[in-house]
This record gives sequence, structure tokens and C-alpha cells, in this order.
Amino acid sequence: MQLVFSDAQYWEDFLPLTFTRPVAEMRCGILTFAERWIKLLNISEKAYITEEYLEGKYPHPKEVESLFIVPNFLPTLKVVEQIKELKSGEALVYENELLAARINMKNFSLSQIKKMTDIEGELIFFKQPTDLFSLNDKAINFDFELLTKGRKSQPLSETNGLLGNASDLFIEEEAVVEFSTLNTKTGKIYIGKDAEIMEGCHLRGPIALCEGAKFNLGAKIYGATTIGPHSKVGGEVNNIIIFGYSNKGHDGFVGNSIIGEWCNLGADTNSSNLKNNYANVKLWNYRQKKFIDTGLQFAGLIMGDHSKTAINTQLNTGTVVGVAANIFKTGFPPNLVSNFSWGGMKADARFNLEKACEVAEKVMSRRKVSLTDADKDILKYIYEHFTD
Repeated sequence: MQLVFSDAQYWEDFLPLTFTRPVAEMRCGILTFAERWIKLLNISEKAYITEEYLEGKYPHPKEVESLFIVPNFLPTLKVVEQIKELKSGEALVYENELLAARINMKNFSLSQIKKMTDIEGELIFFKQPTDLFSLNDKAINFDFELLTKGRKSQPLSETNGLLGNASDLFIEEEAVVEFSTLNTKTGKIYIGKDAEIMEGCHLRGPIALCEGAKFNLGAKIYGATTIGPHSKVGGEVNNIIIFGYSNKGHDGFVGNSIIGEWCNLGADTNSSNLKNNYANVKLWNYRQKKFIDTGLQFAGLIMGDHSKTAINTQLNTGTVVGVAANIFKTGFPPNLVSNFSWGGMKADARFNLEKACEVAEKVMSRRKVSLTDADKDILKYIYEHFTD
């Protein structure tokens, strides 16, 4: 049995985050959507129905009987059991949308489905980038229970201060936490394996610091915040998600934001998350090719993989940055920074693709990760086909 994760109609709605990955590989809470479903259903083999140019890295399904999942929602316990009990040709539907089915991928067709059952009750669904940080508290709570149930946390060192219930703090093996304050009254706090919280940090949950990630000296972290694996964060952050392998290592503020992988925010980079007139924030929508009202008063930065900012960069409320962009010009960049922008302004040249790959190789090698031929093919396709 294999799990088949479908982007359904959502892939374009999550750009620029999905330029380099299927929807299932986005992180929200502690886990990616794919990791969460693998743990819930106890099926390790995975495949994807996604954009053709991504299939070199994210393999297409084998022609066997499979569990087909639209991954970007949090299921109830009842829904998990319903999915496990699906028989061949059966499916679950939510708000007239197919969410899960047991089908044979050899002759993949929805005509295989002979029985559809409506999911009762309300699900927590993620349909756009801002949902990731807006609903991150619920995802952290879900994953905390999933990962820690029946397990015992490592003890918190006596050099720290804890405000709240110890049962809402979980520290994995080899994590280091010293001379910091942790507040679980406001939400659960999860500290991953080999993670480190340096001296003088202040955390107000809900917070997930994933495997190998670090809070630098004196960091101020407000929930709901997720720092993905092997990332470093300093300064002040509020309700952000970093997918992984990215750094905001210095002073500066970022709030209500999503940052992809292999990004770096230079020292004193600041991102506004609230307009001076307190109006709703508009964000660029790649599907509609225009800025649309998010309905949110707080929304900051959405940044695709491999992008960078120089020191002292100032970003306006509701800034969207594409893949492999370099922002280093004086003044505020526009609210949409194109893929491979070299400078960040609208009229700037594009970052040479070969040099962009060279930089990516150097950055990734520092984490002992290789830039594969599949990764290069993805960057090349984005460079040639997506100008915004």
C-alpha cells in the first residue's frame, strides 16, 4: 500500500511556497502534511500527484492499490478511522470535495469510486499561505498530542524558568535548553531532537522548535511559531513558520509570516505585519494575478525557497518574495519580488541561473545536504517558466 498525496486544486493557491514542492511537503505545526499522514496511517511509502516538473524529486505513484489523500487538513480521530477502514472503490467527501479514497493507480480514474461518504462535522482546512500561520496553533496542538502521547519528556534544566504546566512542555533527546524562560500558559512548547535554546531566550507558546534548530542568544519568540529543522532564529518573531534549513539569526522583527527552505534574512531585516492605517492586508495571488484582500489585519512576509535579504532590509506589510530572489537595494522593495530577482526592485536584472545553483550548492553543503540534479531541474523550470 502506498500513500498518494494529491495537490488537487490547491498547488497554485500556495505559490510561491509550492514552486519547489507539492502541497504535502509544506510544514505547519511540528510536521509537514506528509509526515503527519504517514504517522497517522502508519504507511511509509509515499507518492505524489503534482506538477510534472516536480516529479523528478517527488515521484509519481506506482500502479498499485493506494490510499489517495488531499493532505492539507487536520482530521478528527473519527476521520482517521474512516480512512483506515476504506475498501477498494470507496471514498470520503467533505464539502463536495474528494479528500480520501482507496483506489488502484494502474487505471487511475475517479470512475473507480463506487461509494462516497460525506465527512460529518467541521475540519481544519488549509487553503492559502496565510492559513498556515493563522491556524498554526491548532496544528501545533494536534502534532504535540500525536508525537508525545505515551512518551516522557526529557527534564527541563533547573537553570530555566517555567510558567505553566510541565505537561505542556516536551523536550526530545539531546536537546539543550539553559537560562531561558518558557511560558506554556499560552500554548504547548515542543523542543525537537538536537535542538538548542541558547541563554536568555523568552518563549511564549505555542511553539515548535524542530530537530536541530536553534534559538540564538536572547531571542524573543511569540506563538504560534514553528521553526523547521536545522534553522536558526534570533531577534523577535511572532506567529511565523519556517519550513526548514533557513536562518533569521540576528536582531530584527518578523511576524505573521511563512519562510521556505534555504532562505537567509540578513542582520536587522524587519518585516512589517500591520499597516499604519490598520486596514486589511492584501497579498499577491498567483492564480488571479493580482493583489487580493486577505481579510487579515496582520500579515507579513511570504518567502519562497533559496531567497535572501541583505542587512538592514525593510519589508512592507504583505510582501511576497519568489524563489531564489536576492534583496539588497536601498529602500523598500515592492510587495511582489519576482523569482530570481537580483536586487529586489521591479526593474532589476535576474539572478543568473548557473550562479543561483552555485549559491544553493554552497548553502546546502553547510548542512551536509546536496543540491541534486532533480533540484537543479526544478530551479531551471521555475527560471524559464515563472517570471513572477
